[in-house]
Amino acid sequence: MGEKTKDALIHDQSAGIERLLEIMRRLRDPQTGCPWDIEQDFASIAPYTIEEAYEVADAIERSDWPELEGELGDLLLQTVYHTAMGEEDGHFTFQSVVRNISDKMVARHPHVFGAESRDKSADQQTADWEKIKAAERADKAQGGALDGVAVGLPALLRAYKLQKRAARVGFDWPDTGDVVAKITEEAAELVEARDTLSQAEVEEEFGDLMFVMANLGRHLGLDPEAALRSANAKFIRRFEGVEARLADMGKTPTDSDLAEMDALWDAVKRAERS
Repeated sequence: MGEKTKDALIHDQSAGIERLLEIMRRLRDPQTGCPWDIEQDFASIAPYTIEEAYEVADAIERSDWPELEGELGDLLLQTVYHTAMGEEDGHFTFQSVVRNISDKMVARHPHVFGAESRDKSADQQTADWEKIKAAERADKAQGGALDGVAVGLPALLRAYKLQKRAARVGFDWPDTGDVVAKITEEAAELVEARDTLSQAEVEEEFGDLMFVMANLGRHLGLDPEAALRSANAKFIRRFEGVEARLADMGKTPTDSDLAEMDALWDAVKRAERS
């Protein structure tokens, strides 16, 4: 493709993914590209990829569809960025990445793309999906039940996935009540550790409690990461409500005290529920 054709492609708003791929190639060009983009590598871009994924989730949480459109574009750019670097290093290309995921989706859905019957329950479909994924891990020489759970996941989400994997091979409490009892036990150990042990040991006990809390979420059919995200959003919303009520009084949080702010917090909660 000639330079004039490439320039036309970059400014062609109807060109789709090929336009974005060419824009990235131009940004990464060692001679004429952007100095910042040229300096980046997989490790330096990875944090942005994670951040963009969370911004997608945040837009969905807020049902902000125009914002979601933009965030999905930002996330797509991350894939294009990584594939551009992969192509430069001879590891893979955008097209090979697309081919890989397409092949995987076809292989994992024989009831849609193959001869297997679609007449099965959601639970059976989930069980079949896990069998296919287990076979894929075996092909990659991932023999352990916990192999393949990404190290870079947020810790709460990784705890959930580790516990889910362990449960598949029978390493799990049979009843939610057992998990609640374990939480009570871990909370008591944390209190004891706070009074008698070192900071490192307190941190360990706190981690144990968090780990079991993630397990309780799994037993309740909840995603602990999503639940905590919702709790964060609720805290922000209610605290901003407290700030707004203080502002109506001509005050800021620093001008107030805990008793007053706690009363305003309760008022905000009541207003939400009314």
